[in-house]
Amino acid sequence: MVEFVASSFKAIDRWFGQMNSVKGHRDDRVSDSLAFSKQGLHRFMGIFSRFLRGPDSARIERTLPPGVLVYAVGDIHGRDDLFAQLLDRIDRDRGERPHEQCILILLGDLVDRGPDSDQVVERALSLSSRFDRVHHLIGNHEECMLGALTGDISALRYFSRIGGDATIRSYINDDTRYGDASFEELAELFPAHVPAAHIAFLKRGEDMVRYGDYAFVHAGVRPGVPLESQKPSDLRWIRDDFLSTSTDFGALIVHGHTISDQVEMRPNRIGIDTGAYCSGALTALGLEGTDRWVLQAYC
Repeated sequence: MVEFVASSFKAIDRWFGQMNSVKGHRDDRVSDSLAFSKQGLHRFMGIFSRFLRGPDSARIERTLPPGVLVYAVGDIHGRDDLFAQLLDRIDRDRGERPHEQCILILLGDLVDRGPDSDQVVERALSLSSRFDRVHHLIGNHEECMLGALTGDISALRYFSRIGGDATIRSYINDDTRYGDASFEELAELFPAHVPAAHIAFLKRGEDMVRYGDYAFVHAGVRPGVPLESQKPSDLRWIRDDFLSTSTDFGALIVHGHTISDQVEMRPNRIGIDTGAYCSGALTALGLEGTDRWVLQAYC
């Protein structure tokens, strides 16, 4: 029976891997859809396999240093309305929890798809006065936005195809002008409308942040590679190889990037991208000591 479960997981991985290779490994919209379906199958098999586990599968207890309160925010994707609402919820929540240091971690993909990427970045820039420390991670969408801002036409085309068109519109703030512009014209128009402070902020983004027994990344980590040796490309883009493994990474990985209908609490990872731009639900994970809880903003 154990062999049956293991072979079933491998069969699922092979099939979805073939589908991803047909569409291209960086077609974000298709990958999101396939990963969402794949997670459903994995979730079913995971529930079934729990009946086969022995007492040695007990969950490892993870903790933060005393006095440290952490909030990690999932993929915002241009939904400034939900971002503002969630920050207010975080303010109320931390007011009820005695702490010495309150840390906010934005897991990346602040931009694209939703309507107000410019406002999200502006709001993120202002947060240092509200928290003891603020980290923002570089997601694959920030990586693509920075590439598009160089004036590279092919980078701009790809950025537009994965949801960057909404970001460009938010900064230009003139739909007629956007609609009439060629990609060659947008390659000059877009950088001219993005404030230097926003570009500098995005470039300062980190790829991994660690506190206590937790590591915070955008997409995930490469199994079998030490955390200190992870490549930025994996931290920003990885999907199936990370999601399908039960490997312990030496820290509990908190990540976004792959949409799920609810927060995914696994022994080795916690996924908090609940698809704000399409579901209307933006999620934050709260951590203190050995405690974990979820806060959400809805529209």
